[in-house]
Amino acid sequence: MSGFPRRRFVQGAAAASLVTAVGTTTAAHAAEPVTVSAEGITLVGNADGSLLIRDGSGADRVLLPHFMIKDSQYGQQRTFGGTPALITLPDGRQAVRITYAMGSAAPGVTVRGTFNVTSYKAHLKWEVGGSATLLPTGFMFARTLYGTSAAESYEALTVWERDSRGGIPYEVDAGRAYTETWPQTKGSFCLATSNASYTNATWVHAPGTATGTGTAVCEADFVLGGLRPRAAGTIAAGRPLGVEVWTDQPFNLYQAAGQPMTVNTQVVNGGPAAKSVTLTWSARDFAGRVVGSGSTTQELAAGSGWDTSFTLPAPKQGIVFTEVEAVSGDDRALARTNLGGLPDFDYRAGADSMFGLANYPWLLQPSRDAVLGLLRTLGIKWIRIAYAGAPGIDTATLDAHGIGHNVELSGIPVGSSADQIAAWADTAVAKALDARAAYFEVSNEVNQPWMSGRGADAYVSDGLKQVTDRLAAAGSSMKVMNAGLGGMDYVWAENFRNAGGWDLIDVFAFHPGRGNFAPDYAPPPEEWTQGSSGSYWNFLGALRKARQIVDEYGGGKELWLTEAYAPTKPNVWWSDTYRTAAENVLLQLALAKSEGVRGVNWYQLHDSTINHPQEADPSNAEFHHGLTNRDTSLKPSLLAYATAARVLDQATFVRWLSFTDDEVRGLLFSTPDGPVSILWTRKDGYILNADHGTDPWYATPEPWVDPWPTKTDVLLTTAKSGGAVRVLDCIGQESVLTAQGNHVRVRLDGAPRVYYGLTDAPEGVVLPHAATAAPIKGEQTAR
Repeated sequence: MSGFPRRRFVQGAAAASLVTAVGTTTAAHAAEPVTVSAEGITLVGNADGSLLIRDGSGADRVLLPHFMIKDSQYGQQRTFGGTPALITLPDGRQAVRITYAMGSAAPGVTVRGTFNVTSYKAHLKWEVGGSATLLPTGFMFARTLYGTSAAESYEALTVWERDSRGGIPYEVDAGRAYTETWPQTKGSFCLATSNASYTNATWVHAPGTATGTGTAVCEADFVLGGLRPRAAGTIAAGRPLGVEVWTDQPFNLYQAAGQPMTVNTQVVNGGPAAKSVTLTWSARDFAGRVVGSGSTTQELAAGSGWDTSFTLPAPKQGIVFTEVEAVSGDDRALARTNLGGLPDFDYRAGADSMFGLANYPWLLQPSRDAVLGLLRTLGIKWIRIAYAGAPGIDTATLDAHGIGHNVELSGIPVGSSADQIAAWADTAVAKALDARAAYFEVSNEVNQPWMSGRGADAYVSDGLKQVTDRLAAAGSSMKVMNAGLGGMDYVWAENFRNAGGWDLIDVFAFHPGRGNFAPDYAPPPEEWTQGSSGSYWNFLGALRKARQIVDEYGGGKELWLTEAYAPTKPNVWWSDTYRTAAENVLLQLALAKSEGVRGVNWYQLHDSTINHPQEADPSNAEFHHGLTNRDTSLKPSLLAYATAARVLDQATFVRWLSFTDDEVRGLLFSTPDGPVSILWTRKDGYILNADHGTDPWYATPEPWVDPWPTKTDVLLTTAKSGGAVRVLDCIGQESVLTAQGNHVRVRLDGAPRVYYGLTDAPEGVVLPHAATAAPIKGEQTAR
């Protein structure tokens, strides 16, 4: 099948060849075909032991010829034919039973299949026994497709849930679907779990579960009809209602103000009887204003779907949060997605840009070209990892689009033999040279346990020096980074220098990390506390310590943050909310610029993890670091990153602003467009989600909820008398203030805002009273 990578096809072919080579076919006893049917679907147990799936018109759609077990003793072994029969299930329905034959290479192993149907759905069940060394996670079934019109697609299925304690809704895992497409219909294999990288043109990875010593079961469903995979999953799981929401626009991101944003929904009745379903939708902007809503009702037959849509105008730059809910009696289903506007921008910094991405854009959804377009829109000029065979976008394509690329390679065999160390270094350096990387980051976060100082000398001798010696021998001018440190581990850094490592690098790299602390929280290093919620994980304090080390140790080293992030794990106090994440993205990048950071690689582009792409895992902190959501729709953080990249594109840091009130903070930059000030306050403190309890759980507020109760008015000095002052919030939404004479009154809180039209000495009077939430006179919002 053309839609599968060669690596997957080769893996499957090798497995099948192994079975053929070591197995001996046992002929199945001749039998007559047997048939069971329900509305829209028929199963035929063929005399050769295969199972044929037909649709309601009688057309052959899928053949399931074999099942494959995996065993630690026998390896991968498939069935060789089988005997079909009709059986009666406990509920009185008939089912196809196939007793499979196994080869002599799997002595004593038995496989039995039981297959039944309900409307448009086949339930597939294989029971395996006879071996105490089964490995059910490696089970597979073979399928042959007839007359498909498109390549098979894979989708991780999810459903939205609400915590009874409150907070924001979130997605949870709901299985996997492999969808087949024909000119007039579709069909989806739905499984509880599967790894798409193990699936190929012949075999579907279908993990089973152990049911006892030496026994296991594997189950799947096949749902026919014109439903999307998410709806098919609802029917397969027997959930009473399902709803999905999506657009046909990459990342749900639109370039022109007023452009129609059409949101599609599909509702499915997964229950056994017809029901009346009401679909309600709403849309809010970043301030929480309802910008659209509606409700409609439809009668849905059992197992049927209902498609509808609604349209909203795109903002010039901004975000719209949408929610749809399907309700029928006590049954409810929820889905959310975000829409946004972000115009093009002419970035000018080129290779001097600070803005990068960690590790690679590995999820090329909806397409490689769409991801490339998003990188350009966001101003991303560096990719942390790119080399031949790496996930993501190849180096030639990055070069063609003016995106610089580096390598980070781990796996140093510390303490191994000289030959093993040399082999690793030879391979790693060859890979970096072949990639024509600008920078080589030699491994990643080798400073564990944090602040223990362990392993620095071995890292230098067995890893770093091996690399620098080989690069020098090759005459390469590639710059070298130390392994990006987890946190600003100054103990390890000192040991690293003492081991001779400092003189071998061109760049000092680290990952500042950050918990529920404002980015400008900077406790003295001697006060940092360790642990999963320790103040060691602060941003500005770590950044200043890194700058001190670079300046003190000397050698003109560059400073890189090869991972920086603002995680949005739902309903925990240690993570940002979706709103504060956007505020912190802008401020972290501005602070990095203020400390002379050469490059910041943002971790990462998408929610989910590279080994579990687009699967929902709300309890996994690593899952929630993306600038986009699991469905690839934009987070507010994406707009904040773009805002920072545009404001700071050719900016030079000038100084920290100084106000009479030290809780009023600000950074001043010079740009081709004149002075730019970024202002905020810390009247509400440096601790985020400060009202949390001892439990990790926290009711995360909705992204349109303003978390800063204290507002402070400040008079600032403007460049022109009566002139306009442009204000950008953290996601780049613009408003305009008009100066009264040479002063303008602004309202500040804990959210950073960008100001154009002030002087290079804008500090003015901080008004002595807390302001109300009323708008400032003369403020205009750009739409």
